[in-house]
Amino acid sequence: MTKILSVKNLVIKFYTFDGVVHALNNVSFDLEEGETLAIVGESGSGKSVSMLSLLHLLPMPPAKIENGEAYFYGNEEEPVDLLKLNRSGISKIRGGKIGFIFQDALSALNPVMTIGRQISESIIEHLGLSHAKAKEKTIELLKRVGIPGARQRYDNFPHQFSGGMRQRVMIAVSMACTPKIVIADEPTTALDVTVQAQIVDLTKELQKEFNIAVVWITHDLGVVAGMADRVLVMYAGSPVEIANAQDLYSNPQHPYTIGLMNALPNVKGDGDSRLASIDGIPPDLMDEPRHCQFAWRCPHAFDRCWEEIPQQVSVGENHVVSCFFDVENGRPKENV
Repeated sequence: MTKILSVKNLVIKFYTFDGVVHALNNVSFDLEEGETLAIVGESGSGKSVSMLSLLHLLPMPPAKIENGEAYFYGNEEEPVDLLKLNRSGISKIRGGKIGFIFQDALSALNPVMTIGRQISESIIEHLGLSHAKAKEKTIELLKRVGIPGARQRYDNFPHQFSGGMRQRVMIAVSMACTPKIVIADEPTTALDVTVQAQIVDLTKELQKEFNIAVVWITHDLGVVAGMADRVLVMYAGSPVEIANAQDLYSNPQHPYTIGLMNALPNVKGDGDSRLASIDGIPPDLMDEPRHCQFAWRCPHAFDRCWEEIPQQVSVGENHVVSCFFDVENGRPKENV
C-alpha cells in the first residue's frame, strides 16, 4: 500500500487564561491509500484536535502547534507539510483533496444557504466547473448518497432535512471533489442505530468506489469493529496503542484498551450483570505530562509508571503500545 499521510511528533497546546492545556503530546501515525484508520478514545483524548489541526481548523490563538510534521502525499507535485502551508495553500487542499465530515451537521451547514449551493460551491472552487455543470454534479451526488427527490431538494435549506439526511449531505460535501482523504469526526453521534448503520455502509461504499482513505473518529469501539483496517487508541492527548483492527480486538495490549473492550455490551452475556467501567477520571491536561497519563487509573501501575513517560514499543507485526507493563504475562516489561 502507498502512504498518503504521515504525521510525526505532533504537539499542540492551548494557551488559555487559566493556564496551558497540553492537548496533544507527540502524536504520530501513518495513513495508507484506501484504508480506514479509526481513532478512538473518550472525550478530551485529542481525537478531533489532532485532525482539525491538519486542516488549520483550530482557533489560533489560543491553540498553538508547538511541534510536528504532517506530510500529505496526495499532491500532484510533491509531498507537502500541511502544518506549514499558508492560508492559500491549505485552501487548495481542504475540501478538494481532504474532505471533512463534521460531527454536528446542522451546525456545520450554513442555515441561510441552500443545500445545493453549499455542495456546488466546493465543486466550482476546486474542479473549476461552471455553475450549470456543478449543479448537475451536485444533484447526482445527492442521488448517490440516498437523498430522495434530489433535484427538488437541491434548493432546500438544512432545517428542512432530518438529522440522518443532513449527515448524508455532509458526506456529499466531503466527497464532492473525490478527495484522497476523508476525515469523519464522529459522524454517527446523536443518530439512532439504524441510521448509524446506514451512514457507515454509505461511507464504506463510497470509499471503496473512489479509493478514498478514511480517518474515522469515534469514542465507540463497537462502531468501528466492522469497518476499520487499523485502530489508534488515544488517551489524554497521547497515542497508547496502534494495531490492525483484528489484532487489537483479539489481543489488546494496553490496560486502557482492555478497559474499553470490557466496557462494550455483550449481547450473549448475562442480562443481570453490570458493564465494566474504568475507575477514576482522566488527568488534568493543564498539568504537563511527566509520567504515564493512565497511571492514575491503571490497575497494573508500578513505580516506573510514575517516573517516566512510556514510549511506543512494538509487540507484534504493525502493533505498537506505550506501556511498561506486560499484560499477557502479568509483569513489568524487561529492556523497555
